[in-house]
Amino acid sequence: MAVRLGLGDQQDWPPRTRHGRVGFMSRQAAAPIEPWFLSRWSGRAFTGEPLPDGALGSLLEAARWAPSSGNNQPWRFVYALAGTAAFKVFHDLLAPGNQPWCTKASALFVVASRATRDDGRPARTHAFDTGAAWMSLALQAHIMGLVAHGMEGFDYERAARVIGLPADHAIQCMVAVGRPGRREDLPEPYRGREEPNDRRAAVSFAFEGRFPE
Repeated sequence: MAVRLGLGDQQDWPPRTRHGRVGFMSRQAAAPIEPWFLSRWSGRAFTGEPLPDGALGSLLEAARWAPSSGNNQPWRFVYALAGTAAFKVFHDLLAPGNQPWCTKASALFVVASRATRDDGRPARTHAFDTGAAWMSLALQAHIMGLVAHGMEGFDYERAARVIGLPADHAIQCMVAVGRPGRREDLPEPYRGREEPNDRRAAVSFAFEGRFPE
């Protein structure tokens, strides 16, 4: 299947944002931040529609501009679009708890990272840098009115075989992306979990000088 990765005609894009979805206003920031940090969350409800023209290119372009140590750019995104044979293969990699709600995703990604630099030295921050690229993709998806949900629950070893993972690379996660659907269309027990969750306070993870005793 030919996929156009360019921006395309986006005069009507995005069709809607997710800022007003269930539970957004229950989140409160403890310090001034941009509102999309609060309104972005990892929903599970998708419509089953394909990605809008050009959306895939925009998501990957956002990931492209993530920061990385020495501009090494170790992230790798292998994707499968809904309706293709590859999508079914990717879907079968998911844990049983993730398969039901991912059925209506528009795309599934296997995210990997290269653990070495071009000169053969270890890339110590390859996983950290790839996390930055994933966050860039997730925020771009949210701004475009899409859902992006990262997952740990899948078969890592089989995923490596499916995507032909090179020897100096590591699998990091899978991601489901699609147009936001309705909570009531989710199978149980996912409906009750379809709302933003909270976060620990910054004092629980930020310390001046050293870790507390």
